[in-house]
Amino acid sequence: MDPELLVRDHTIYACVMGSRAFGLATEDSDTDRRGVFLAPTPLFWRFEKPPAHVEGPADEQFSWELERFCELALRANPNVLECLHSPLVEYADAIGRELLSLRDAFLSRRAHETFTRYAHGQRRKLDADVRTHGAPRWKHAMHLLRLLESARDLLRTGTLTIDVGDRRESLLAVKRGEVPWPEVEARMTRLARESDEAAHHTPLPAEPDRRRVEDFLVRARHTSALQP
Repeated sequence: MDPELLVRDHTIYACVMGSRAFGLATEDSDTDRRGVFLAPTPLFWRFEKPPAHVEGPADEQFSWELERFCELALRANPNVLECLHSPLVEYADAIGRELLSLRDAFLSRRAHETFTRYAHGQRRKLDADVRTHGAPRWKHAMHLLRLLESARDLLRTGTLTIDVGDRRESLLAVKRGEVPWPEVEARMTRLARESDEAAHHTPLPAEPDRRRVEDFLVRARHTSALQP
């Protein structure tokens, strides 16, 4: 049960995330890769279970086992939901393509709470940097603005889009420290307020379609069990 072999031989979905997927890459940007692997079903019949996630084997690479990935997505984990909506898909087999077809099943109003909680955590870190160093980490400020815009639009439309599109230059100006911190703060506050307002009228369902996702997971496990 070598973790690296699980990623190498049993990946069902792989994509690029981070700045490249967000449309915010520059010449010095890393390439962050994320993936989902389906551990062979017989491995779960042992006392020692397969890992829920694997770091590597490449730099900036992280993968989840399918069940763990689905659990996190059903809870509206921001990082996992965004992984499902990456515009830069590098690989998807038949099971991976079915996972992608279920993207709407994972979306629910829970996203308001989880995205907001994550944003509050990041905002506290930025405020601490300002108090300690007189300025925030501008790259982190840029990414928080991107997240807040993405969350607001998800709640408004029911669709998660992670590429920033024509907002690229205004966000990169924040990363370069060209926008005064009070202005950035005001944008963050406004976006948070707009997300709260959108949550009252969102087209998203109250809960994700857990049964649909579970049916998919059971079929994937069954297919794996029947393979040599």
